Amino acid sequence: MKVERVKGTRDFLPEEMAKRRWVFERIREVFERYNFHEVLTPTFEYTELFKLRSGEEVVKQLYAFLDKGGRDISLRPDMTSSVARLYVSAFQTAPKPIKWYYMANMFRYEEPQSGRYREFWQAGVELIGSDRVEADAEVIALFTESYLATGLEDFTVNIGDRVLLDEFARMLGVKDDIGLMRLIDKKDKLTREEFVNALKNFGLSDEGVEKVLSLVEIKGEPNEVLPKAEELFTSEEAKAEIRRLYELVDLLDAYGVSKWIRIDLGIARGFDYYTSVVFEAIAPNDLGIGSIGGGGRYDNLIEVFGGKPTPATGFAIGVERLIPILEWKGLIPEVKLRPDVYVIPIGKEVELRKTAVEVVSALRRAGVKADVELTGRKLRKALDYAGRLNVPYVVLIGKRDLENGNVTVRDMETGEQRVVKKEDVVKELVGALGL
Repeated sequence: MKVERVKGTRDFLPEEMAKRRWVFERIREVFERYNFHEVLTPTFEYTELFKLRSGEEVVKQLYAFLDKGGRDISLRPDMTSSVARLYVSAFQTAPKPIKWYYMANMFRYEEPQSGRYREFWQAGVELIGSDRVEADAEVIALFTESYLATGLEDFTVNIGDRVLLDEFARMLGVKDDIGLMRLIDKKDKLTREEFVNALKNFGLSDEGVEKVLSLVEIKGEPNEVLPKAEELFTSEEAKAEIRRLYELVDLLDAYGVSKWIRIDLGIARGFDYYTSVVFEAIAPNDLGIGSIGGGGRYDNLIEVFGGKPTPATGFAIGVERLIPILEWKGLIPEVKLRPDVYVIPIGKEVELRKTAVEVVSALRRAGVKADVELTGRKLRKALDYAGRLNVPYVVLIGKRDLENGNVTVRDMETGEQRVVKKEDVVKELVGALGL
């Protein structure tokens, strides 16, 4: 049997992990500045949890199985359902709003492609307990600033609205509004001809198809799009939702992120649980990567899971889609997987090896990235190894130096060597490294 990696998954080597950690740390810093707090739910849940409101497409992609007790279990395809379950089980009486964030892996059985895998990571937030537009603005501003924290600036956050899409479905006389939403959500994955055929197969007339095609083209700057929306939608519910969008845009301007905000009435998002504002981030690229994250308001989900009616909103950033774009743009700093100091005992005597351990330990306690020769190589090969790692400084511990209480510090770039007292070597190197 050939032992190999499962399709749709990846092994991350140290260089890749360093890049991923850098991205996660930038995003985490912003999440916590906005006073969101980290949670983590189980990797698997009862399958029924995801069937309740995740959406037909996601349910088809579940990694579902019966465990040894015969229970129907699924690996999580998203975190929102799990967070809602956590809230219902233990936090319904907690002070509101609840502001939680997560960074975790998800699983969906879908065909791997650029930026899409069967195991993938997301960084996201859930804000539970406020139905006000201020909560939408807080979450969308955080969404925007999370990307900016990674150095990405060439992107837009496109805002749509499920209330308006539901109204549009009623205007078309469509009874299966969820089905229409799913079709609209897939529009960017289809050619125009495929999209038109899908709409016709759904049962729309030529006139209905043209109206859908016109709707999905209503996008751009808020001050251009929202007046068009006022002309198109005339019900009181739709008018109230448009007023909410105007207020949302004003608040996002106050947050200082309006430069990146667009309105796109053709955004549906793939989950059935969204109830109002929805949004996604798009960064132009040549990698074949579409949306790099998205979210929206889901005011009914808590109730579906047995909780009291509770408004909520949130988003998820697609890390697997974001990182390739950051790399393509050269925004992730160069990874340096090396110690700053390498300690080499010159000889096999116990005292030399013990002193090497003492020195490397003292350096580490002082905050210096330090390593020690562990293979027993002779000096020349140990120095060659340090050179290949591009280590700035080497500490040489020889018998004669040690007898005098000294060690030798070698600058690997210049080749210069200087003898220092053993007790001063940490201070010497900390200063040389500028730490």
